[in-house]
Amino acid sequence: MAEITAGMVKELREATGLGMMECKKALSESAGDMKKAEELLRIKSGAKASKVAGRVAAEGAVGVHIAADGKAGAMVEVNCETDFVAKDANFTAFVAAVAAVAAKSGANDVEALAKSSVGADTVAAVREGLVMKLGENISVRRFVCIAAKGRLAHYLHGSKIGVLLDLEGGDEQLGKDLAMHIAASKPICVDRTEVPAETIAKEREIYSAQAKESGKPDNIVAKMVDGRIAKFLAEVTLLGQPFVKNPDETVEKLLAAKQAKVHAFSMYVVGEGIEKKKDDFVAEVMAAVGSA
Repeated sequence: MAEITAGMVKELREATGLGMMECKKALSESAGDMKKAEELLRIKSGAKASKVAGRVAAEGAVGVHIAADGKAGAMVEVNCETDFVAKDANFTAFVAAVAAVAAKSGANDVEALAKSSVGADTVAAVREGLVMKLGENISVRRFVCIAAKGRLAHYLHGSKIGVLLDLEGGDEQLGKDLAMHIAASKPICVDRTEVPAETIAKEREIYSAQAKESGKPDNIVAKMVDGRIAKFLAEVTLLGQPFVKNPDETVEKLLAAKQAKVHAFSMYVVGEGIEKKKDDFVAEVMAAVGSA
């Protein structure tokens, strides 16, 4: 067996980004064969990835990739367990790489995206290596691809909120302003025709019950409900909202003045809808005392 030198350990550590003791052990098990040691660490990284897969990953980052011509792009959310890892250069590079792959691969779901190539490996293989290196559960949660009818614009609020927007007409500044508006005001769709009928029906049911408690005649109650529905639709649709930079005009009026049109948009907020685990340290201590 070849002698395991400090230089060999250093070389393997630089190649894999893994710990010194892990690299030294892999070299010992592979009789000093650098290539076999790297393969062994890769196998072990998959095992480690499976061990952390059940841990809640509610932190992370949103990444956006737009083609040079502005006609195609993608937005992804990649999760990890802590904000510390979310800011790690290796993690942020992975997010950017996944966004670029999503924009070009033609994948239509996360499973297909995981099998897509990124460099010499697949997204899944790179993810597993990153799990081993950073020691946290990391997952590609979701992505969206947009083929623009106009031109794509985007906005990233740090790395926690992302907006991808398909805008026809206007200019680059308008696209950025509208994407920032969406991040701030969080509309659910472009206009009222896109609001799901069941959502409107549910709101009407709630407003009707509230209005009937006023004791007013049915015809007045009906007008009250219609008014509240109109207000609701203005609040949740992009076109109905007051523009954040000039609340005296709606986005609809802004677009008309600029002779522009929003065809579609998507917004991601990191960790949205993920139930974060709350640690009960008192219970943990008591449990430890009880088992002592």
